[in-house]
Amino acid sequence: MRCLVTGATGYIGGRLAPRLLTEGHTVRCLARTAVRLRDVPWAADAEIVEGDLRRPETLPAAFEGVEVAYYLVHSLGQRGFETADREAAANFAEAARAAGVRRIVYLGGPEPPERDGLPSAHLRSRAEVARILLDSGVPTAVLRAAVIIGSGSASFEMLRYLTERLPVMVTPRWVRNRIQPIAVRDVLRYLAGGAHLPAGVNRAFDIGGPDVLTFAQMMQRYARVAGLRRRVILPVRPLTPSLSSHWVGLITPVPNAIARPLVESLVHEAVAHEHDIAEYVPDPPDGLIGFDQAVALALNKVRDAQVETRWSNASGPGAPAEPLPSDPHWSGGTAYTDLRERTVDAPPSALWRVIEGVGGEHGWYSFPLAWSVRGWMDRLVGGVGLRRGRRDPHRLQVGEALDFWRVEEIVPGELLRLRAEMRLPGRAWLEMRAEPAGDGGSRYVQRAVFLPHGLPGHLYWASVAPFHAVVFGGMARNIARGAEHPGG
Repeated sequence: MRCLVTGATGYIGGRLAPRLLTEGHTVRCLARTAVRLRDVPWAADAEIVEGDLRRPETLPAAFEGVEVAYYLVHSLGQRGFETADREAAANFAEAARAAGVRRIVYLGGPEPPERDGLPSAHLRSRAEVARILLDSGVPTAVLRAAVIIGSGSASFEMLRYLTERLPVMVTPRWVRNRIQPIAVRDVLRYLAGGAHLPAGVNRAFDIGGPDVLTFAQMMQRYARVAGLRRRVILPVRPLTPSLSSHWVGLITPVPNAIARPLVESLVHEAVAHEHDIAEYVPDPPDGLIGFDQAVALALNKVRDAQVETRWSNASGPGAPAEPLPSDPHWSGGTAYTDLRERTVDAPPSALWRVIEGVGGEHGWYSFPLAWSVRGWMDRLVGGVGLRRGRRDPHRLQVGEALDFWRVEEIVPGELLRLRAEMRLPGRAWLEMRAEPAGDGGSRYVQRAVFLPHGLPGHLYWASVAPFHAVVFGGMARNIARGAEHPGG
């Protein structure tokens, strides 16, 4: 079948698209910026169409000839995400109906019991999107999942960092609420199976793994699988979801803007009330993947640096691939630049290995304390901080997160351009180049560019400029040295 996958730059969509291709389907991916999918291994086998669900005029070409359309997008972490998701779902539904799509498949969130009162904004938005799609006139399957366990998922990263970093923790009372987690592999199996549902099926299905646990039990079982000592967990009443999300934002790589709706969702019990999906997508012969096995599989992926997609892959509108302000085609305003060049007694290939390896566990090759402090400052004001790390220790792709940067452009062996995603009064880029020089050597060119927003932006640049000699100058020297003396 011809399948349309929205959200292919995100955590689930980035794994579903190659699975559909493997099963023999024709896959078309809708992305706001096609370049975001340029470097993924399966891109050459899929059709990439540029479009935006908030701009309905861009959608007809994406839906033309499509039989099954997957809705895997959300605006979580952005201001006004409920309105944005409502508009996007309505546009998606109308485009699918107009194009004669025969099946919509949507991955939503759990429906909390009525006794829990009003659901969180996150769950309320997911339920609203489900209703819009179910009422679209196109047969729709809504798959309602709670916590998804898989390498790189936001829920798994939250669980992982809280458990590994805190042998003793004071927790909110919601850690005693029951949850039915599900392995990402089973989620993908249900999503792929959703393409084959009979035409008369237009309903929601609860999907969950074989274990029903409290979040506290999930932390203890994670610790056991990871070879850690049993954790001491002390639930207390005063920790509200808001305070809890700030705590999660400080301890884990998940920023407050995403941690808060996730935490608010955990306030409600999330247990499957039925398993009707098995009538259409039967359980595998060995059964669904249990929690302990899902954790073990995820940890193996993390340790072997084989994480396919991460929660940080996705970014909001306006984030990807905007022009670098000091490029010739940019005009207007002020662009501050810090330029550093070094002659390197090593071939460009050796220099490039160091450039492509920056960030994550390798660090930024200068004044680690300054980078660490900047990361903590960003976390304190609700930013992403440094702890997003890297997906792969050696290779980068356009569009993926790298600490508090995002890869905006990469030309293997020549250029790496990063766009800042920390909280700033302006926009910032960091560009690193490896250029050939005489006698088999190379030249390292490093450029930091800042485009200020108003007076605060100009004041910010003035306040940090005195430290550039240490931070950026040291970075250039140490990257050159790392190429000249690998492993030294």
